[in-house]
Amino acid sequence: MERHQMPQPNRTCGEAGPWKSISVNKWRNLSLNDFEGLEIPHFFGDLKILRYLNLSFASFAGEIPPRLGNLSNLQYLDLYADSYSSSGTWELRSSNLKWLTALSSLKHLNLGYAKLDSIGQDWLQTFNMLPSLVDLRLHWCELKGLPYSLLSINFTSLSVLDLSENSFNSLIPLWLFNLTGLTELYLTWDFFSGSIPAEFSNLKNLQVLDLSDNLNLEGQIPGLFGNLSKLQSLDLSANNFHGDIHELFSGFSSSPNNKLELLDLSSNSLRGELPESLGLLKYLQHLDLSSNSFWGSIPSSVGSLLALRKLDLSYNMMNGTIPESFGQLSRVVDMNLVANSWKGLLSETHLMNLRRLQHFRLTTERTRSLVFSLPDRWFPPFKLTSIQLENCRVGPSFPVWLQVQNELTSVILKNAGIADSIPGKWFSDLSAQVTYMVLSQNQIRGKLPQQLHFPYLNAIDLSHNYFEGPLPSWSTNATDVFLEENSFSGSIPENIGVLMPRLQKLYVFTNHLSGRIPSSMCDIEGLQILSFGNNELSGELPNCWYRSLMFWGIDISNNSLTGNIPSSFGFLSSLSVLLLSNNNLGGEIPSSLQNCSGLTSIDLGGNKLSGSLPLWVEKLSSFFMLRLGSNFFSGSISDQFCSLQNFHILDLSHNKISGPIPKCIGNLTALVHGNGNDVFEGLIKVVTKGRDPEYSSVVANLNGINLSGNNLTGEIPEEITNLYALRILNFSSNSLTNSIPEKIGNLKLLESLDLSHNHLSGAIPQSLTYLVSLTRLNLSYNNFSGRIPLVPRFNDSSIYDGNPLLCGAPLPTKCVDK
Repeated sequence: MERHQMPQPNRTCGEAGPWKSISVNKWRNLSLNDFEGLEIPHFFGDLKILRYLNLSFASFAGEIPPRLGNLSNLQYLDLYADSYSSSGTWELRSSNLKWLTALSSLKHLNLGYAKLDSIGQDWLQTFNMLPSLVDLRLHWCELKGLPYSLLSINFTSLSVLDLSENSFNSLIPLWLFNLTGLTELYLTWDFFSGSIPAEFSNLKNLQVLDLSDNLNLEGQIPGLFGNLSKLQSLDLSANNFHGDIHELFSGFSSSPNNKLELLDLSSNSLRGELPESLGLLKYLQHLDLSSNSFWGSIPSSVGSLLALRKLDLSYNMMNGTIPESFGQLSRVVDMNLVANSWKGLLSETHLMNLRRLQHFRLTTERTRSLVFSLPDRWFPPFKLTSIQLENCRVGPSFPVWLQVQNELTSVILKNAGIADSIPGKWFSDLSAQVTYMVLSQNQIRGKLPQQLHFPYLNAIDLSHNYFEGPLPSWSTNATDVFLEENSFSGSIPENIGVLMPRLQKLYVFTNHLSGRIPSSMCDIEGLQILSFGNNELSGELPNCWYRSLMFWGIDISNNSLTGNIPSSFGFLSSLSVLLLSNNNLGGEIPSSLQNCSGLTSIDLGGNKLSGSLPLWVEKLSSFFMLRLGSNFFSGSISDQFCSLQNFHILDLSHNKISGPIPKCIGNLTALVHGNGNDVFEGLIKVVTKGRDPEYSSVVANLNGINLSGNNLTGEIPEEITNLYALRILNFSSNSLTNSIPEKIGNLKLLESLDLSHNHLSGAIPQSLTYLVSLTRLNLSYNNFSGRIPLVPRFNDSSIYDGNPLLCGAPLPTKCVDK
């Protein structure tokens, strides 16, 4: 019986109470109880008549009593120490198993999950002295050291051996191959290395072999497994086997009466085309070749696998076609063909006999053509539970064979070429049981039904379509709702906090929503990301953000919001990204934001904000981006800004800022070294979902300083030439004086330099020629004089307009040598 099928444990507690009712007989089964960490009673060792003792899944703990060695008649001992206890985690252990050697009649021994790391390196000799042992299970016992060979082998009666999850870190030992009576061998997660020993061919009685998850088994998979005529299950997954599998299948070719039912070669480094001899495995029920590098088409012989129930070819490089013989797999239940590069057609012949199909997953690359060529009114023989079709052309209509799938719990139809409306009945039929729904990147049009209840829905993605009308007032426990890039209009439902109480991520950007953001949004305690950018929202932001402790990303840019930035944002202790650009917000930036210790990025550009620049940003050590351009900020730039060691983007352009540029600007460490931006840039990408132009503008301005369009005076600090990672520098349209720092050529990564419309003077530094990355330069309308340095990439005279004392190419004014 599998673990998940076991009944709930009985709860037995107390010291002596549980044992009073034990009668003396040959059988004792106390499994599936919860003894809450009690030790195994020592007096069990006095019940010498016992032949069967089962204490598995019973939450015993402490030292296994050596007095169990007195049970000389014992044939079955199960101390499997995993449990279903809800009251704690218990550890059953042993530091000495010598008492086992007295149990000469023992046939079945299970010590799984018992901690045996203290029994020493010669632990195997103890079990080797049990000549009657048929079944030995030592799963996850923290055993240390596995000998490669044994001088003598006494437990030759072994039929079942489980040594899995013990981290031996060795070669597969040779003594195993003397156990010729083995029918089941489990060696998973033992970190064995090396190639498959040829001596496996000695194990003629083997029915189950599990070598999965060793990670370092390598080489080509040999054909010897095909000669093990009784083999029913072969699991070699999660290793490092390489090469093709033709040798393996040539072994099965020489044994046409093979009994193999399960073959799992997933998560290796196998490659090549799948052989036609695949069809020889006529009893195969489970075939998993996922996460390898197989290519080509599925061989037509797959149609001979009439017993097949599960097929997984996902995450390969399959770039061919799916044969029509696929349609002969009448017993297949689960088919996973995702993450490949399929091409060709899927016709009625491919699907007409798949009567038992429940899970159908198929994806290809966007550049490939995989078309479902089915009659418009074709009615399928299957009722699916889950479907995933990506980059396959199912449309343009929403076909009948999909409309009748009303038992789906998971549906993904992404970029499926559907340019049709979807009947409201289809949504209502699925609403009672669906947990996951993705219909994104199609051209689906029409309105959604307004009143539906989705009690089990976890995530819904209808983005990048042509849905219109109001946002649906769906009652759902979904955590992720993606409705961006559609044509939804009207207001956000006032009771959205009641309709979606477990909401974590809501993306509705680039629609036509209007009206206010309802205050019920503040009641969603688990809210993490709110993305309403590029809509027509108006009014003031609600000022009630006191409960959303996980709220870290806000994007309401490019709307028509008015009023002040809510001071209650300061209660959002997890807030990291705040994007409110291009609205009509006024007033000052609330000082309460300094309480958001995790704040990394602020974009408030394009509003009507005023007051002084926020000095409290110095408290935010992880500050990555500050964009306050195109507002009405005044005052000077404080030296406190220089303490921001993670600053990668500073934009204070087009305000009323005055005074000098701080000399300490050279202390901006991140712009010296240029590292440490990936995480913070990634946070913005998540909040904006990488949409243009918002996200691309962040990337374009990375490692940039823009102070243009202000009233800055004084000189350009020499210290700015220490910012070796600087890509963009814009001081244009100010009142800066004196000369360009001579060491400007230190900024080897500089791509854009704009110093135009100032009062700079003197010669243009010769070191400007060292700026090999520079693609944009503007020095116009200053008071520069002398010869222009030779920079072949910049032959546009407008770069130097408004500097009458300059001479030399590309200006027509020639220099007069003294």
